[in-house]
Amino acid sequence: MFVAATQFAPVAGDIDANVRTIAGLVRAAGAEGARVVVFAELSLTGYEPSLIRDTPSLVLTEDDPRLDPVREACRAVGAAAVVNGPVRNGGSGVGLTTLVIGPDGSLLTRYDKQNLYGVEAEVFAPGTADGRFALDGVRFALATCYDNRFPELAERAAADGCPVYLASSVLAADNDSFEKVYPARARDFGLYVVLGNVLGPNEDGVGCGRAGAWAPDGGRIADAGSEGPGFALAEVG
Repeated sequence: MFVAATQFAPVAGDIDANVRTIAGLVRAAGAEGARVVVFAELSLTGYEPSLIRDTPSLVLTEDDPRLDPVREACRAVGAAAVVNGPVRNGGSGVGLTTLVIGPDGSLLTRYDKQNLYGVEAEVFAPGTADGRFALDGVRFALATCYDNRFPELAERAAADGCPVYLASSVLAADNDSFEKVYPARARDFGLYVVLGNVLGPNEDGVGCGRAGAWAPDGGRIADAGSEGPGFALAEVG
């Protein structure tokens, strides 16, 4: 199975523009054989927690019609999209949520980030359950940025029979996760780790790209570089 790790510079607060970009990347990656396409943390809105806090219209629902272009792209190329944004939870709160839209456009699962970082705790409600889905007989685990600092998430993924661990993140060039976190999670727990990251300025700094993947031995097997938007394909499973 091929998984695409994507990167682009989201437009702050412009869900429609970001959905168009996401749908385009799903179509492009699917055309090259990707069965799963992974996007960065808050790719639907940009990493702008304070803006999300102050702008209720930026909060989505699981069946939000604004995501229809992504659903259509998934159906068109037979790929699943792993997208992330502020999504209303079952109560009165908002999760920092990954939605996995399946190849038929249906919702395969949602995962709410469990370990919130900084201002995120003022905006979002932490998740309480691990994220899992299966496609073509392969089980996938979900994690979001700061989650990856907690090795127990990857440990549980491996124990739960998930060979592939998908990390939606927002990382700057000076973040040590590229050397000390993602390869360690892969190596320590025998996982394929796939990173979706951002480009450009955001509330946390400047995203550097370098989306890609690590093999179970901790070695890099895909890297989209830092020069522009796009994706890198990794064979996993």
